[in-house]
Amino acid sequence: MSVLVLAGTAENKVLKSAFEAVSYGAKIASDAGTDLHVIAFGGASSEDLMGLGTYGANAIFVEKSINNTQPFQMANAMTEIAGKVGATIIVVSYDETGKAVAPIVSAKMKAGLVAGVVDFADVSNGVIVKKSVFSGKAFARVKFNSEVAIIGLTPNSVGAKEMAGSPEVKDANTTMGDARITLKETKKEDLGGQVPLPEAELVVSAGRGLKGPENWGMIEELASILGATTACSRPVSDLDWRPHHEHVGQTGLAIRPNLYIAIGISGAIQHLAGVNASKVIVVINTDPEAPFFKAADYGIVGDAFEVVPKLIEAAKAFKANN
Repeated sequence: MSVLVLAGTAENKVLKSAFEAVSYGAKIASDAGTDLHVIAFGGASSEDLMGLGTYGANAIFVEKSINNTQPFQMANAMTEIAGKVGATIIVVSYDETGKAVAPIVSAKMKAGLVAGVVDFADVSNGVIVKKSVFSGKAFARVKFNSEVAIIGLTPNSVGAKEMAGSPEVKDANTTMGDARITLKETKKEDLGGQVPLPEAELVVSAGRGLKGPENWGMIEELASILGATTACSRPVSDLDWRPHHEHVGQTGLAIRPNLYIAIGISGAIQHLAGVNASKVIVVINTDPEAPFFKAADYGIVGDAFEVVPKLIEAAKAFKANN
C-alpha cells in the first residue's frame, strides 16, 4: 500500500495546488503508515519539484515528454506508476487537469472516484472522505468500497503544511501509449500577473452595479493593493465588460478564497453556488435587501463609487504604516 499524488504543473512550473495535494497526501500516508509518491508531467525544473519534498513527498516520478494537454497519456503513466508503487490511494487536485485525468484513471484501474472532497480523509477503517453536495449547500461522507480510491481534492480546501523532506527525483520511464485525445490551445488569456482564480486566496469581484467596464479601474486598484485576483458575475462576462476567465458562479468557476469581496453583486443563488465556500465574504451593495447579505460575514450598505475609494485609501494607509 502507498499513496500517489498528481502534482499539477503549467508553463514548466509547479502549481500552488500541487503543494496542497502533496500535503494532503502526506497526511493520509502518515495516518496509514505508508509512503507518499508523487508524479509530475512537463518541464518543471528539478529544483521546483524538489520543493514538493518539504510538503511530504518521499519520491517524485517525472515524465517530461507529457504535458497537461494529453490526458490519456497522463492517465496511462499514472496507472503504470500506481502499479509499480502499489498505490491504493490516488490524490489529484480537482482542477481542469484533474477533471480530465482522474476519470480515465478510475476507468482503467476500476477504482472509485470521489470528486469535490473538502477535508482530510479518514483512513482508520477503509477510506472515508467528506465532499460538498447540492452546490455547496451540504456535505456528504462517502466510503470507498473499491481496492483503489481516487480522491479529487477541491483546490483551497485544506491548505498546505510544510515538513522536512528530501525526496528522490527520478524519470518515470512509462509506456505512455497513444494520445487518443490531445487538447489544443486556441486562445491564451493574460492574467496580468494575478494568481489564477482557483488558486487565489484573496478575490475582489464586481457585478452590474459598476454600471460599465469603464468603471473597473477602482476594482483593479483595490485588488492590486490587496494582492488579490479580480473576478466578476456572469452578466458582466456575458456583456463582455470583463474576460470570461473571471466569471465565478455555478456556470463559471467555483472558488474557495480566504476572502471574497463582492461589489455591486446581488447574490443570486447561481452566483452564490460558486463562492459560498469562501472563508470570509464581504458584500458592498446599495440594496439592503440584496440576497448576498444573508451569506455575508460583513456587509456595507452603500454606493460602490463612494465606498470603494475609501477602502482603497484605507488599504494604502495600512500598507504604508505596516
